[in-house]
Amino acid sequence: MSIDDNRRTCALSAALAEAARVAGFAPSLHNTQPWRWRVLTDRLELLADRRRQLAATDPDAKLLTLSCGTALHHVRLALAAEGHAVEVRRLPTPSEPDLLAAIVPTGPQQVTGEAMRLVQAIEVRHTDRRPLSETAVPAQALHAIVASVAGLARLHILTADQVLELAAAADRAGAVEADDPDIRRELAYWTGRAGPAGTGLPPEVLPAEMPNTTVPGRDFGTHGTLPIGPGHDRAAVYAMLYGGDDEPESWLRAGEALSAAWLTATDCGVSVLPLSGAIEVPQTRDVLRRVLAGLGYPYLVLRLGLADPDVAGPPHTPRMPAAQILDTSAVRLAGS
Repeated sequence: MSIDDNRRTCALSAALAEAARVAGFAPSLHNTQPWRWRVLTDRLELLADRRRQLAATDPDAKLLTLSCGTALHHVRLALAAEGHAVEVRRLPTPSEPDLLAAIVPTGPQQVTGEAMRLVQAIEVRHTDRRPLSETAVPAQALHAIVASVAGLARLHILTADQVLELAAAADRAGAVEADDPDIRRELAYWTGRAGPAGTGLPPEVLPAEMPNTTVPGRDFGTHGTLPIGPGHDRAAVYAMLYGGDDEPESWLRAGEALSAAWLTATDCGVSVLPLSGAIEVPQTRDVLRRVLAGLGYPYLVLRLGLADPDVAGPPHTPRMPAAQILDTSAVRLAGS
């Protein structure tokens, strides 16, 4: 390898590693961050880390795969903002089931203003479990959020009657999970600072009391320290993220769609709260599929709304150090 080739390889590897670091800000169920990255000389590989799978809540790893999809979209966006075009090969190697995607740079591309704005939204984005203000989501913002998932999944805006069905399903799912000791232990683990450093949900991001809303949020089995303030969810828009099948690649794409929708919403000043409880329980997931009237399979529910501007929002959840999720050994070996 010539000196120039070696420099180009080193520069590309550094760009891939930096994109993986940025992807560490992606959202995940209970902030488990169930991904790891492998930097090679010509690509970046996304792998599931089963050590942080929620075995009781998510036994078939659908929500783990969706969470990894959010990180995949973050990486794609970070590379686009640096002028790198990429090819994404999803679930490329059946013989290596933890390998979810390979991101292969294909050359330079023009950096767009949209990519720059969305990358800036990555570190601003956060989960807000408080009630919402009484101000409606602007129609233009809602249109942009729905459009952002095109090609990855679909987003169905629920009608008022469908929101009531969702509320009943969420309430039922909460009761089922509250009666499951394994799920309760998982919640206690991920809200009790027992998980790996930089993961889980600290008290500062959990409501000090259960908000009084039409669609109930998750009962974490413990109260946090986040004041909920006034408000309700009457002005909220509820949307269901769904697709045409129930296969792993579609769950991965759904995670990419969630990232696209959330970052677009953040750019538009709209708060997003993902609701997965009714997806986690098979009986209530079937209810949500009936709500879709045969259009597809539900992956996640999103609450969209405007936060109270006079009440300080929650802090950001912690993140694992990049060194713990990033494997650069192959690059170091190649350069030695």
